[in-house]
Amino acid sequence: MCIIVHMRTNIVLDPELLKEAQNLTGIKGKKALVHEALRMLIRVKKKKPLTDLFGKIKFQDRYNYKKLRMG
Repeated sequence: MCIIVHMRTNIVLDPELLKEAQNLTGIKGKKALVHEALRMLIRVKKKKPLTDLFGKIKFQDRYNYKKLRMG
């Protein structure tokens, strides 16, 4: 059995931040905007920094990144 608990929370939102976020996303509802902001925050925080990959990627011996950049 799965039980989902929703929490009601009252928060004061900065009107300028709210307006800018609404303009950038096209999301007009405050609840939808906050939910999207939380989803984006979680997505960003779950990403690993590129520095964590240092030394873990082995390129093919003939791989030439300079040649690929030039065209």
